[in-house]
Amino acid sequence: MKKSIIVVCSLLFFISAQAQTTVQGYVFEDKNQNGKKEQNEKGIANVAVTNGLEVALSNAAGKYELPCSDDVIISLIKPSNYKIRVDENNLPQFFYNHKRNGSPKLKFKGVDPTGTLPKSVDFGLIPQQEDEKFTSLIFGDPQPYTLAELDFFAKGIVAEVEGITNVQFGLSLGDLVGNDPNLFSPYIKVLKKAGIPWYNILGNHDINFDATTDEMADESFEAHFGPANYAFNYGKVHFIALDNVLYPDPRNQKGYWGGFTENQLQFIANDLKYVPKDYLIVMAFHIPLSETEGDSFRDSDRDSVFELLKDFPNTLSLSAHTHIQRQDFFGKKEGWLQEKPHHEYNVGTTSGDWYTGKLNQEGIPVSTMRDGTPKGYAFIHFNGNQYSIEYKVAGQPKTHQMEVFVPKVVEKGRPTKSGIYVNFFMGSKNDSVKYRVDQGEWKEMDYLEEIDPTYAIEVFKRDVSEELIPGRRSSDPIKSKHLWRGSIPTKLETGTHTVEIKATDMFGNTFTETGSYRLE
Repeated sequence: MKKSIIVVCSLLFFISAQAQTTVQGYVFEDKNQNGKKEQNEKGIANVAVTNGLEVALSNAAGKYELPCSDDVIISLIKPSNYKIRVDENNLPQFFYNHKRNGSPKLKFKGVDPTGTLPKSVDFGLIPQQEDEKFTSLIFGDPQPYTLAELDFFAKGIVAEVEGITNVQFGLSLGDLVGNDPNLFSPYIKVLKKAGIPWYNILGNHDINFDATTDEMADESFEAHFGPANYAFNYGKVHFIALDNVLYPDPRNQKGYWGGFTENQLQFIANDLKYVPKDYLIVMAFHIPLSETEGDSFRDSDRDSVFELLKDFPNTLSLSAHTHIQRQDFFGKKEGWLQEKPHHEYNVGTTSGDWYTGKLNQEGIPVSTMRDGTPKGYAFIHFNGNQYSIEYKVAGQPKTHQMEVFVPKVVEKGRPTKSGIYVNFFMGSKNDSVKYRVDQGEWKEMDYLEEIDPTYAIEVFKRDVSEELIPGRRSSDPIKSKHLWRGSIPTKLETGTHTVEIKATDMFGNTFTETGSYRLE
């Protein structure tokens, strides 16, 4: 009898131990949309679920099983033609955050202890018909350091998109706040006003700076937004959102470095096993894969990602972080393994130049970025596995796509070193920008990488002003990656002459603008 009791106890201990190392549950059709699986709600097969490393598909009954630990986030990879329930703040609820003992003690609060893992971690999905033509809204670096700056974000950006329609979801590309996770909750309340499901990515100003390991640096982020690495599908597009901030910097344990961990690379590999090759793969993260200055990204990690994407002909990556805007293209020279270059869109930020510059009529900083790009946000329009991008300048009509600089007055008949400059915000050196004077012949403008004179004038105007100008001084100008120059015809009649600009972006969209100068 005693031996039997020992065997039974051993078996129960074994079962208990197994329960702590494995998570299981169901993916189901949530008919009443309450987030709980009812007996009459059937399972959904072939849906991917992940523990942040391994990825498993649900079986015919909707059941999945994954390895588990006492500190793990189990998340659903949303399939196309289904939607996920959102909470009262429009944050998608696609995950279960399991921290048996809670987050470690840090300056900013993390996740409360969740206790024993539930017997079944279930994920409800709601069927919906997804058009392959759809639009997402992209924010770069809201980054308020104070409630006052959060108010600038609310009034200068979110108010423009409040209650927006025909946009399926939004995505913020990191630096949601400025070094203060206590601002996560008010940030969430502000974004709620957009009225659409909103995904968030971790940036280098969103981390727990007192963490001693990279694994612990996102505890506060996880408490508010869930996993820092996740994926979802919409139409024929597969999105992979990643935390690419290595903190502390593995080279010297100081500051941060851009890159991916081995676990993240394994997650990407496991995730892509279940993605059709003809889908568009959109990689979204905070720090660009390649910076123009300094060594801010670990090159070997970029090479590893390129290796994982080599069999997917349709790709795009999205980043922010730089507080400028540019189009980067990676070819074989940069390690890309396909003939068609990989496009990374480094998105202009919603905070612009960190809420600096003169104040507009509403008392909000204009905050033009150092390369002359006005603060704003982007719409990405998807059509099957293809895409086009539209940048929207905050506070301006959607047609405002360039800034034109023309000298006020030039001497008649004498050659001048002055020039006509065009800052085409969405442009790259591959694009065409033309100009003509007084309806004359159209001429190609010359691409160059110099500072934008319009922005430079605004910055240095503050330095020579005899009176204090409200607002904080903007950053010094840097070379723009989307600037063109044309010479000024001076052998014309005395008087005012009209300059017309025609710029065409990589998606075939053409925009026009005008300016003028006077000959004396």
